[in-house]
Amino acid sequence: MNRSTAHYEYLKKAYCRVFQTCLWIALPVLPYREPEIIKSMRLIPETIRSKNLTHPIIITDKGIMSLGLVNPLIDALNQAKMPYSLYDGTVANPTTRNVAEALELYKKDKCDCIIGFGGGSSMDCAKALGARYARPKKSLNQMKGILKVGKKIPLLIAVPTTAGTGSETTLAAVIVDSETRHKYAINDFPLIPKYAVLDPETTLSLPKSITASTGMDALTHAVEAYIGRSTTKQTRQEALKAVKLIFENLDTAYSDGKNIEARRNMLTASYYAGCAFTKSYVGYVHAVAHSLGGEYNVPHGLANAILLPHILEAYGHTIDKKLHKLAIAANLATAETPDEEAAKAFIQAIKDMKLRFGIGDKIPEIRKEDIPKLAKYADKEGNPLYPVPVLMDAQELERFYYEVME
Repeated sequence: MNRSTAHYEYLKKAYCRVFQTCLWIALPVLPYREPEIIKSMRLIPETIRSKNLTHPIIITDKGIMSLGLVNPLIDALNQAKMPYSLYDGTVANPTTRNVAEALELYKKDKCDCIIGFGGGSSMDCAKALGARYARPKKSLNQMKGILKVGKKIPLLIAVPTTAGTGSETTLAAVIVDSETRHKYAINDFPLIPKYAVLDPETTLSLPKSITASTGMDALTHAVEAYIGRSTTKQTRQEALKAVKLIFENLDTAYSDGKNIEARRNMLTASYYAGCAFTKSYVGYVHAVAHSLGGEYNVPHGLANAILLPHILEAYGHTIDKKLHKLAIAANLATAETPDEEAAKAFIQAIKDMKLRFGIGDKIPEIRKEDIPKLAKYADKEGNPLYPVPVLMDAQELERFYYEVME
């Protein structure tokens, strides 16, 4: 690296840290809020009526429909004699086309509120629908980034059917451009759902593979929020609670899917993790995973699970003390355990968890010729927004694609 290049990289990293510090200082005055919790789908109709609204649109996907998970919600709406519209075309990484189709139905049927029902994809589509309705003259691409929506969206109720994405708590909607396949996030406070329905009945029929990958998605949220440089006392507590609940309940939810208590605890863990990373952000695990989801449609939770130990190891000893705290929460270490030993134990526990759940170490879709482009996407998403422990540029991020490439 020549002198001018080194100087540029130094300035770029300094800018990232200044940007992150400014956001961290502003945290107490930013309009963050946590959704109000509803404990049963059966309470949704009366919640809608309490806001003088009459016609929700349900945003979901065909997989959710085939499992019959949405049936209790539809029964509750029918019993309340409340008309509704249904859009079930959401794909695994929701696209601008999905949002356009949902918006057309919303307008045609004169809907006045939105229910995002499913995993993160359905909730992202629901949030993006709200953003497009609130800002009809703006495209989704024009709203990507931070604070580009700026207007109140229709009432949004989030019903997670997976205990992982945390989307029911966040201000982000992640969308894929249908033409370019570029994946980007829209981040603004109006996108935080008004209500989150934490009903374990919605998760009882989840296949083992989805239980595992979404559970590890929640773990990734908690870990990245905790090890970042923009934490608060509240987000650290929420991340620790999430890690504790995940290590205590994910194996049970995986092996005994009908265990209502384990399912309820995993939903709570996902909620805590979502609250933590909404304020403290995520890191390069997410930046790299998003690029893979956009280019190859790799499920987000699966990509996170595969990448998490690689990136934690790359951060090195800079995160040993923080991983020690997480290891204590996971009952893997005590306060007397040396930091480095506890950190290694925590990373090894993640690897062991993957092995138990049949999650591999490779992502076969990755093509070598795509890696520079994907790394640039990850660099653009992560820098300067994500307050990661160690800053990396696009060239440094390329290593992770090679490490998980088959």
